[in-house]
Amino acid sequence: MAEMIKIPVAEAIVGRRSISPWAPLGEPLFRSLWIASVISYTGTWMQNVGAGWLMTQMTLNPLMIGLVQAAGALPVFLVILPAGALADMVDRRRFLLLTQGWMVLASATLGVLTLTSCVQPWVLLLFTFLLGLGAVMNDPAWQAITPELVPGEQHASAVALNSAGFNVARAVGPALGGVIVAAVGCGTTFLLNALSFLGVILFLYRWKRPIEAQPRSQRVWSAVGDGFAYVRESGLAKSVLLRTGTFSVAAVAMLALLPIIARPFGARGYGAMLGCFGMGALMGAAAMPKVRERLSVDGLVAAAILVFAGMTFAAGRTGTFLPLCAVMLLAGGAWIGILACLNVAAQTMCPTYLRARALSFYLLVLQGGMALGATMWGALAKRIGVPDALAVAAVVLAVGVLALRGHRITASELELSPAVVRD
Repeated sequence: MAEMIKIPVAEAIVGRRSISPWAPLGEPLFRSLWIASVISYTGTWMQNVGAGWLMTQMTLNPLMIGLVQAAGALPVFLVILPAGALADMVDRRRFLLLTQGWMVLASATLGVLTLTSCVQPWVLLLFTFLLGLGAVMNDPAWQAITPELVPGEQHASAVALNSAGFNVARAVGPALGGVIVAAVGCGTTFLLNALSFLGVILFLYRWKRPIEAQPRSQRVWSAVGDGFAYVRESGLAKSVLLRTGTFSVAAVAMLALLPIIARPFGARGYGAMLGCFGMGALMGAAAMPKVRERLSVDGLVAAAILVFAGMTFAAGRTGTFLPLCAVMLLAGGAWIGILACLNVAAQTMCPTYLRARALSFYLLVLQGGMALGATMWGALAKRIGVPDALAVAAVVLAVGVLALRGHRITASELELSPAVVRD
């Protein structure tokens, strides 16, 4: 069983000093990886557009079309915990090179098969699953290296910038993917996604990572069990996971039902709303240090969830384009505030040697909650309508804040310094 350790509070979370939201971009390592990751995320969103459109070209069976999303999400439930354990047991740089290479191979192969007209529905689902498998295996190690790229006091800003970059890619990728699919077809989109990973691979190949202190040899499931034991005994870990679970299940309602909300405004309107969400995320990331001077982490999360709840309700009741764009802008700002704080807390809720495993639990709750929530809110919207379903989601978000008042995440965060042995 993992030993409970007392570790000093992290300046990055509880400190009151104003840290520039752009400070991590002054670190050459972080800046290089951030640019490469935004390109990679953009390619991933292009891939998602291409896969969904390709399936509609092969069949109009709603089940098969729905399975495209399910195939990408399924690996979260199957391998995220072993992925976290492996990321704590092996050299993360080499592990990430392996997972990135896996995704290049899967995407490139699918692109070639598509261009040569060799893809059938089940082949598309298989390669979508393989891409999702690589992404899930990649995630815990990917997030666990952030503290190794920036000073501890910049860690919260680095996490916010990572989240903002992801949301910018979410705004740009689908629109760009739609243009490319229309111009040259889905196969080219898949090949471009394969190319988008190369920047990250080049960074990892050239990164001179300090030698990491290796944990004692153990089996993967034994390592997962150590993570379970620590989370079970850690009040902070349970608070972070409870907060994450209640938020993810309810908050996904707005994003899951947005295509229906945006339908009257066409594909361009939908893209514009996603763009506003991404822009709001960037603005939220920029504002976070100033907000943190006035609010505790716990207060920031609670306030941002209430704002997001209000925007979720408003999204179902606003029928005109510009007000909906304003709603998405505010929702994006609140979203980044919530997830940046939860992500930092997840990275610091366990000692360094358990960091990737802690992140795997967090990602399982976050992504699994969103996958389950999207299905639940879609079914509810079909029964009672989109506006009422979003109203229920808003109430759930607000009630969650009140119900979890005793599960605070403010003053128990752990130190962020990576466990490395300097040459």
